[in-house]
Amino acid sequence: MPVLALVSAVFVVAFEQMVQWKYGATGVVGLLLLTIGIKAKSPSVSSVGAVVLALLVAGPAL
Repeated sequence: MPVLALVSAVFVVAFEQMVQWKYGATGVVGLLLLTIGIKAKSPSVSSVGAVVLALLVAGPAL
């Protein structure tokens, strides 16, 4: 069980670092809002986080 928790923690940290490297601080905020909304079972907070991430992934509309 501790090995699974360690692997999970490493994966989460690596994923957060990848998001921050690619999308900056706004990406981390969006990911944080999405995670908090899911854990707190708050659809509005998770929706805001999902919209922020979607806007970052979509990029500027040219």
